[in-house]
Amino acid sequence: MTKNSAIGSNWQDIQEELLSPEEIRESDLRVALMLELIRARNEQGLSQQKLGELAGVSQPVIARMETGKTSPQLDTILKVLASLGKTLAVVPLDKA
Repeated sequence: MTKNSAIGSNWQDIQEELLSPEEIRESDLRVALMLELIRARNEQGLSQQKLGELAGVSQPVIARMETGKTSPQLDTILKVLASLGKTLAVVPLDKA
């Protein structure tokens, strides 16, 4: 069986073919942030609806954030984080 080079053998290969290193880092950071939001919401036993109410945004906004279907404004992210008792921190990227 021959490898189809147009498709790639896995997501990382495809990602590296389609995206620049900067775009990959940005995507990885976005995924890490959303996973942390989901983890914190679940740990606190909050539904998307309840988190939305606490943050002053609608449940569909929370759902789109969590699924990556939107790129939320910073103020929306901060509202949601504050409702979860979290904040953002600016730290150096791990170069490894």
